[in-house]
Amino acid sequence: MQQKAIQMGTDPIGKLLLRQSVPASIGILVMSLNILIDTIFVGQWIGSNAIAAINVVLPVSFFIAALGMSIGMGGGSIISRALGSSQKSKANKTFGNQLTLTLLFTISFMTLGLVFMESIIPIFGGKGALYAPAKIYYTIVLYGVPVLGLAMMGNNIIRSEGKPKYAMYAMMLPSISNLLLDYVFIHVFDWGMEGAAWATTLSYGICMAYIFYFFVSGKSDLFLKASDLSLDFSIVKEIGSLGFVTLSRQAAVSITVLLVNNILFELSGESTVAVYAIISRMLMFALFPILGITQGFVPIAGFNYGANKRERVLEVIRTALLSSSVLATFVFLVIIFFSKEIASAFTQDIDIILKTKKVLTWVFLSTPIIGIQLIGSAYFQAIGKAIPALLLTLTRQGFFFVPLILILPQYFGEFGIWISFPIAEFVSTIVTAYFLRKELKQYRE
Repeated sequence: MQQKAIQMGTDPIGKLLLRQSVPASIGILVMSLNILIDTIFVGQWIGSNAIAAINVVLPVSFFIAALGMSIGMGGGSIISRALGSSQKSKANKTFGNQLTLTLLFTISFMTLGLVFMESIIPIFGGKGALYAPAKIYYTIVLYGVPVLGLAMMGNNIIRSEGKPKYAMYAMMLPSISNLLLDYVFIHVFDWGMEGAAWATTLSYGICMAYIFYFFVSGKSDLFLKASDLSLDFSIVKEIGSLGFVTLSRQAAVSITVLLVNNILFELSGESTVAVYAIISRMLMFALFPILGITQGFVPIAGFNYGANKRERVLEVIRTALLSSSVLATFVFLVIIFFSKEIASAFTQDIDIILKTKKVLTWVFLSTPIIGIQLIGSAYFQAIGKAIPALLLTLTRQGFFFVPLILILPQYFGEFGIWISFPIAEFVSTIVTAYFLRKELKQYRE
């Protein structure tokens, strides 16, 4: 076992969480800025309908890419625990199985996505004036999704080895390249939606190229043999049970975007779908420090759980919860006080700006407590308990949010959609806190 992995079981928790979380947060920040600025470029240079069209496509491409992420996170949990218990051969075999599974699933779903494209786009809200630009973006981006899936899988493995800086670089490179390509393809070459799509797709390839370099250059603790690529049922089952948590989370996100896009389109038309597109970008961007802490927390908790160092597990949970709550409160205050400036960055349409300003306040209302839900559900995934991890993950987007957006708009119209966000967040946080506290009681007995 390499020194970097050993440090997850010996270094002070505060220092360790900082070292794991800061690169993860920076990586997420750069990736989120990429999505944010990409949306600004598209809105300013192509139009607000283009923003809405991209939001229609993202759930489909993100779901297929999430197959790679879920396999990466499911296997990453196994790798962290295997390294913690000095089972190097199991870590290598898990890596090989992850690679095989990612290729099989992403290519299969990409093919299905292209075959049934004409039906999928309208289902996800690509109707009326949004259909044509959505189809252009969808077709080009979907071809690059298997590469993105491999990159997401590889990035999570790098993080599970306790090497967050390399994972950060893997997220930064495609983000920066995407922005540069956006400027060239959209602003200079005037390729419109095709330019936005090609910039995104080529950036996936740059990300994958860096991750491939990491694994073949000897920087990784893992060493892949040809025999590791053959599927092992017990490992596949464990990857699947843990990875299904991440996949379910992304599936829930895709379903909610589908529902919200369609409900908003029926209630208020294309302009409100554009407002939601801006809101969803802000949800990705504004929560980057909390998501970074969550990603930094998982390998530390998994490693120390595998090494049977329960006091360190408790300490990293306490530290992660406190840090995420402080940062989430700060994010909430920034959103509240600068909502108009945020909305103005995306579009020059005054109606969309004013509506987005109002909506931001409602959607982010429960942000200060979001860390409890994220850290709580991530803990169960880190220690290999797939069922509670799955159920807690689904509380936020699935069990509470979906019923709310189906019921509340019938009584409160468009406002019913926006108020569903904080209500679902608040209730899911209470549920997660209850089960996390119940689980941790056994550590003190």
